[in-house]
Amino acid sequence: MTKPSLPDLLHAAVSAVGGTERPGQVAMAEAVAEAIDDNSHRLIQAGTGTGKSLGYLVPALAHGERVVVATATLALQRQLVERDLPRTVDALHPQLRRRPQFAMLKGRSNYLCLHRLHEGAPQDEEDGLFDQFEAAAPTSKLGQDLLRMRDWADETETGDRDDLTPGVSDKAWSQLSVSSRECLGASKCAYGAECFAEAARERAKLADVVVTNHALLAIDAIEGAPVLPQHEVLIVDEAHELVSRVTGVATGELTPGQVNRAVKRAAKLVDEKTADSLQTASESFERVMELALPGRLEEVPEDLGYALMSLRDAARNVISALGSTRDKSVQDEDAVRKQALAAVENVHAVAERITLGSEYDVVWYERHDRFGATLRVAPLSVSGLLREKLFEDRSVVLTSATLKLGGDFNGVAASMGLSPEGVEDDDAPLWKGLDVGSPFDYPKQGILYVAKHLATPGREGTRGDMMDELAELIEAAGGRTLGLFSSMRGAKAAAEELRGRLDHPILLQGEETLGELIKGFAADPRTCLFGTLSLWQGVDVPGPSCQLVIMDRIPFPRPDDPLMSARQKAVEERGGNGFMAVAATHAALLMAQGAGRLVRATGDRGVVAVLDPRLATARYGSFLRATLPDFWYTTDRNQVRRSLSAIDASARADGA
Repeated sequence: MTKPSLPDLLHAAVSAVGGTERPGQVAMAEAVAEAIDDNSHRLIQAGTGTGKSLGYLVPALAHGERVVVATATLALQRQLVERDLPRTVDALHPQLRRRPQFAMLKGRSNYLCLHRLHEGAPQDEEDGLFDQFEAAAPTSKLGQDLLRMRDWADETETGDRDDLTPGVSDKAWSQLSVSSRECLGASKCAYGAECFAEAARERAKLADVVVTNHALLAIDAIEGAPVLPQHEVLIVDEAHELVSRVTGVATGELTPGQVNRAVKRAAKLVDEKTADSLQTASESFERVMELALPGRLEEVPEDLGYALMSLRDAARNVISALGSTRDKSVQDEDAVRKQALAAVENVHAVAERITLGSEYDVVWYERHDRFGATLRVAPLSVSGLLREKLFEDRSVVLTSATLKLGGDFNGVAASMGLSPEGVEDDDAPLWKGLDVGSPFDYPKQGILYVAKHLATPGREGTRGDMMDELAELIEAAGGRTLGLFSSMRGAKAAAEELRGRLDHPILLQGEETLGELIKGFAADPRTCLFGTLSLWQGVDVPGPSCQLVIMDRIPFPRPDDPLMSARQKAVEERGGNGFMAVAATHAALLMAQGAGRLVRATGDRGVVAVLDPRLATARYGSFLRATLPDFWYTTDRNQVRRSLSAIDASARADGA
């Protein structure tokens, strides 16, 4: 039997989802197929509207070996498993003569734990377990959430948190879920045979395509114990997010509250002397943390060093004792012991990591008004980890709408431990980059306007001239505005000011769930939506409701961000340009994502307005502009107002 051709398969899949074949999608599918066949690596930039999911799914399914697809967002995971994969498998079945299986796999804490549901959760104050359903008042929000979860447990097939609608609070979910460290293990657990997390793992072992998230991919790489099944091909979608997600998984933290909980959980399970020593170490750590000032610790202060060594040693003794003592008076002792062990092991691991003081780690204090001080430790870079763990023994395809920064792939490649394109290096694998473009005609569909006449934004204080500009632009656009702010404080200040000046409704992130805000914004073209980081990347509102995207300033990292400033300094010490490699690259990525909110369909028209003159005047401005879609560019404020008014009039004429 002749093997079906890739163009035929792609045509069948695109027809099945009711889409249109695009040249960029064809080029992408061919590049993915080539990478799989050659066992090589690709970085593929595919602009909004390319149809990149099918661009990688079709060659992956045709290949026949197991493929892992890792994405950053829940929305894309659901889209792949609930829409794209079922339709694509159905469409390809007649030509492939087989029906590839697919499955979703997440971290254990995303699944309902039947042991917790039926036996209760360990508590800090007393021996044994407590019944959450009795402890929470049935009339409280927590009580109602728990009762709803108990009913849902009888009908759900997956136990996956994201299948529970409406969702529940983190507090409610944590009562009925466990981390991998807290899990008893299927062989020891009375509910192991029915376990939702184990069932998901078994489905993944049998699947041809496993859809997971960046965090689980990072855990798989970092912890050494494989979580994902063996696979020959790895496709990382939304790959611009990978480095920050891996950094997040590789970051450790300690707080006095967290150490206290570990002490309480272990105290009833070990002898008094061992428990007292951990309690004393916990109190020393708490005293040090009371005086902690936010900022990076280039060297661990002596008092903190002593406190951490005491914590590390006391925690190690508790871990040994937990492994060798037994107390049958404790109800469901194994579960209580496992949770205590997980809590103490985490304290030990972070205390030891900071005490060892690797030159490849960054340590800092954070301070929160409500929660007090936190001690954090994160890797200076994850590039070595990714190079070693990601690219060996498999073909890797990294794709996103934003991978070329300043005009090439090398910045993103370097952050993942790769050499510049085409440069042979014994340690770093070779790769190829491909930009398949976008089906949108950016110069005709959008304008990039830089408000060159405004004052350069300072670190503090309100910008009166910017508020005036913002109000005039929104009036000209007739609402229809997504305001992307570099800080929550900036978004709130603008919302408060403009609610008093304009007739247009202004929605503000934090005042309602993100889903509800986006729904409200999309439903009424006169409405504006203001917010910060998650809006820069998470909004997909095609049509007349979003015809003006405003960025208040270039989103450089804060100068006092300990991790970013440490990374910048490290580049400079190696003779590089730290500002361009770290701060400008960070800003370029966010701006490209933010600008991508404007044109989501072929009929969209509008303006991206940047209210920061540095985009036009600073030397790095051209690097940032080269990362943005190729919109028509202007600094003429009158021209942009006329254009916005015309776009608004056209939308009104069409009834929007």
